[in-house]
Amino acid sequence: MRQLLKGIRVLDLTRLYPGPFCTMMMAELGAEVIKVESPGEGDYLRAIGPADRDGSISFRLLNQNKKSITLNLKSAEGVELFMRLAKDADVVVEGFRPGVVTALGIDYAPIKAVNPEIIYCSITGYGQDGPYRDRAGHDLNYLALSGILGMTGLPDGQPVIPSVQIGDVGGGALMALSGILAALYGRANGQGGSYLDVAMLDGLISWLPLTAADHFAGLPARRGSSLLNGGYACYHVYQTADDGYMALGALEVKFWVSFCRAVGREDLLARQYESNQEALKNELKNIFLQHDRQFWQEIFSAHDCCCEPVLSLAEAFTNPQVLARKAVVNNSLSFPLKITPQEESLTQPAPRLGEHTAEICSALGYSQAELEELWKKGVI
Repeated sequence: MRQLLKGIRVLDLTRLYPGPFCTMMMAELGAEVIKVESPGEGDYLRAIGPADRDGSISFRLLNQNKKSITLNLKSAEGVELFMRLAKDADVVVEGFRPGVVTALGIDYAPIKAVNPEIIYCSITGYGQDGPYRDRAGHDLNYLALSGILGMTGLPDGQPVIPSVQIGDVGGGALMALSGILAALYGRANGQGGSYLDVAMLDGLISWLPLTAADHFAGLPARRGSSLLNGGYACYHVYQTADDGYMALGALEVKFWVSFCRAVGREDLLARQYESNQEALKNELKNIFLQHDRQFWQEIFSAHDCCCEPVLSLAEAFTNPQVLARKAVVNNSLSFPLKITPQEESLTQPAPRLGEHTAEICSALGYSQAELEELWKKGVI
């Protein structure tokens, strides 16, 4: 990967998913990301999910190319050490509930006092203000409150939990990353440091322009009833004869025409947006049930109609397009951006807990004797 953020130092106080995903993207772009973890326990994700002899696989996938320092931020010595780190940092990312970093004495104000150019990003579920600011939450809760969960699923069924954490990644990590990169650009152009208040619920609400259009137009917005969530036959998922599934996305007329011709049903051409979509869905349901998934894959590969197989995760990871783009390599998920020109860089494995503590503290001027004393006190 091209090291576009080389020279940028990030202090990462986050745990679990949203913050670590954001800082991982920065590390992939060349930033020095120092993961600040509590002694003994560290990031909760170290103990969660499938593991091998190197520990949690989930942790490893989210924390490669980072350094780890253990630091007890509830101690005066720990706060002092962190402030020394922050003095020369470019970015701080934290994911505690509102008020926690203030109680610790490492919120934006004191860090700005020693480093006016700092970019400080707080990632929370509900933001730094509002009646929900102190509530705990997870991805499913943010999806529920945003209206997205209520719109996901079949009309006659219960809401369906997505298999990926949309709020954590889309509403939190990527919104934070966008803000940090914009703030870095602004700072480079003389606008100084910034404080970023990123709320995952806010991020999810911003994802709703197409869904919100129906609501703002006074149209009913119901689960499984609109154009893009299963209400129309031309944008739907259909079962095949072998219990596989095909995903049809023939929204534009040209794709619908191509689809109808591919299945030999030109009598359906004029029915794409008819009022009785259930009848049309039943027609297509019966068509797809006539053959297995492989048959339909071969048919549609020769027709430009936006119809693809619904793959399992194992199938997706061996899909020729995924392999050609090297999106999955050696049981690791690759950085998704292709930037030209590229530079050769070595991916570093996720750090062991506190692996870089001595190295980082020594660079700050701590002697070996001082480090041993901090270790005895449980500061590091």
